Amino acid sequence: MSKLGALDDVTAPGCCAPLSGPLMAADEAAELSKVFKALSDPVRLRLLNLIAAHEGGEACVCDLTGPFELTAPTISHHLKVLRQAGLIEGERRGTWVYYRAVPEALTRLSGLFALPALTA
Repeated sequence: MSKLGALDDVTAPGCCAPLSGPLMAADEAAELSKVFKALSDPVRLRLLNLIAAHEGGEACVCDLTGPFELTAPTISHHLKVLRQAGLIEGERRGTWVYYRAVPEALTRLSGLFALPALTA
């Protein structure tokens, strides 16, 4: 578990009930806000998009530096923040690291914005 605490695993059962559901505990809101903070940076949001949209659903770090006017260490920092938030995972293959989005994490986050079922 990283510095982000309990919401490191946004795929955990009971995590991230819809905002229209039961009241969210203060500690859950504080931890979840850290995930959103990771996404609030335009570079990190673009990185997540590049990774998720890349052919095969994963991208080599070597493919992620070109679209930005940033140094490799800065890109690595942003990738680390996304990893700590549980939004991406990486796998080292030789000298390169390949990243992929964690579908369960994105699905769980999207569930926050589910509207309650309307009854007739």
